[in-house]
This record gives sequence, C-alpha cells and structure tokens, in this order.
Amino acid sequence: MSDRDTRHKASMEKLKARVDEKVASADEQRGLIIVNTGNGKGKTTAAWGTVTRALGYGYKVGVVQFIKGLWECGERNRLEEDTNLEVAIMATGFTWDTQNRQADTDACQAVWKDAQRMLADPETYLVVLDEITYMLKFGYLDIETVKQALENRPTEQTVIITGRSAHRELIAMADTVTEMQEVRHAFNNGLQARRGIDF
Repeated sequence: MSDRDTRHKASMEKLKARVDEKVASADEQRGLIIVNTGNGKGKTTAAWGTVTRALGYGYKVGVVQFIKGLWECGERNRLEEDTNLEVAIMATGFTWDTQNRQADTDACQAVWKDAQRMLADPETYLVVLDEITYMLKFGYLDIETVKQALENRPTEQTVIITGRSAHRELIAMADTVTEMQEVRHAFNNGLQARRGIDF
C-alpha cells in the first residue's frame, strides 16, 4: 500500500470513529422543529422533498402555504393525490399583490386555523408551515400564538418552517436551522421563473 493510501485509510478510520461516536450518542427520539430560512432559493423545495420522503413511508403530512398557495406548484400537483397529504392554502397569494392588510390578515387567520388543527393532530407526522415567516414579519400572526402551537404539538410531530428572515424566537426553538444563501439568482438577471424548475 502506498503512503498516500495509508494516510487516506488512517484519515477515514478517524472519520468513521467520530461519526460512529456521534451516532451512538444520539439517543433521543422525538419530532423536530426545522427552519429553512435565508435569501437563497430552495427553502420550500427542500420542505417538499421532506414531504415526499415522509409520504413515501406512509406518514400523514400537512402543508400550509401562506404566500405562494395560488401559484401553480409542481410538487403539490404531483403529491396531492396521496390521501396522506393535506394542503391548506392562504386564499390571497402574494401580500404585495393584494396590498390590503385587513384582507391578508383575515386570509392568514383563516388558514392558521388549519395549521393549528394539523399541529394538534397526533396522527400528523409532519407539518410544513411554508412562508409563515412573512406572516410574522407583517404582523398577520403573533409570535406567541405560533410558539404556543409549536410547543404544544404532539411529541413525535416534526414541523418545517420556511421563509426569509425567520423570527429569532423560531430560530431559538429550532432543532435544525438551514440558511439558504444566495450567490446568484437568475431572476435578478432578467430570467423568468421556469415551470417545472422554479415552481
């Protein structure tokens, strides 16, 4: 065996020992709070990937779309035939299009009732609160109300929160936080969103 191969083998043995130690020390089983935030693309797409995974194992999943619900959504189109998936959509779409605070607040509160029901259901394994960060930022939802629903959810339930500028208290509660960082975005260079790629 060459020196390079010997060094590589020794390095991989150390790495394996560290990974094995972490796996052995992870002994708690419960649902998670996951936050996908940041100004980069992929927060909702990552959440839909996890929805697909959970449905693949036969789990019941709830998705609440607070902003992009009126947009065409390829993932929703493909998955909504699954009887284990429930999707609730905020009726107004983008709040910057409606420009009506009361209508947006009312629509948010209406779909939040669906979210609360899902968050209280012990049979729902995964709940996605897609773009809920905007609802908190614009004051359509109160952070304490959201925190209480998250804290009182069933122990085995995982929640994924998506959206830019996640509230610091949601980040503090979360088990996993991923910040998507934009390096370059096609839209900023005049390229339109593509069906099947961006939505």
